[in-house]
Amino acid sequence: MDIRFEKVSYVYQPNTPFESRALYDIDLEIKEGSYTALVGHTGSGKSTLLQHLNVLLKPTEGVVNIGDRKITPETDNKNLKPVRKKVGIVFQFPEAQLFEETVAKDIAFGPQNFGVSTEEALELAKKNLALVGLDESYLERSPFELSGGQMRRVAIAGVLAMEPEVLVLDEPTAGLDPLGRKEMMEMFWRLHKEENITIVLVTHLMDDVANFADFVYVLEKGQVIEGGSPQVVFQKVDWLKEKQLGVPQATDFAEKMQTNGTHFAHLPLTAEELADWIVEEGAKNRG
Repeated sequence: MDIRFEKVSYVYQPNTPFESRALYDIDLEIKEGSYTALVGHTGSGKSTLLQHLNVLLKPTEGVVNIGDRKITPETDNKNLKPVRKKVGIVFQFPEAQLFEETVAKDIAFGPQNFGVSTEEALELAKKNLALVGLDESYLERSPFELSGGQMRRVAIAGVLAMEPEVLVLDEPTAGLDPLGRKEMMEMFWRLHKEENITIVLVTHLMDDVANFADFVYVLEKGQVIEGGSPQVVFQKVDWLKEKQLGVPQATDFAEKMQTNGTHFAHLPLTAEELADWIVEEGAKNRG
């Protein structure tokens, strides 16, 4: 299922003294099976944009195409459940939304709300708990007795239990330590590859974009100002620094090497790419 924005604008509290335009003529496409990143400063429009992905917001102007559904300013709020089921959003600190007395009930709540039987919802809870790396022993535990990382995994399992085709991640590793962040991002990568879930990642961590995304959009003041593969976008080091967005650590290190006389045909994006380049250069010099 592709998602396509056509000249989408959004205004908060229109026709009031508090009117504020958050998006301006957004054109972008999220292709089925892709891993797309959205980057930009606070206030760039990322959060407003992602709420259009499952119709939490409707455009003030323009069209959002979600699969074969066209969402316009005039779209009736009725019958949007099928769209919202296809696009699951994991907001920042999703563990704050846990409320049931057991993990099983919390994960099963969403599917039951969409008409799934209790028995089937509990089966979905078991399946999706395993997908986030927790075994069945957690099902009857209170989510509030778990660690912060485990609570977050349970909350994510609750979103996955809706069986979305697209998973939107809003700063999904916020507040986690480096190991927890690494494990969480690897978990999303497995879901992307093994469960064929399209991923949309909202982040300020350029290393995560470099390591996982195959396409990135840069937002500024409610507009898309750049889009392309990370391999292309992160070559624009000076432009990104001018926008105070930064680049992946390996790219930054290689750029510093380049200013000291080292030549790169193409700046590396990841630690692995930089290490491979060093090994190749070492082999050339020995030869």
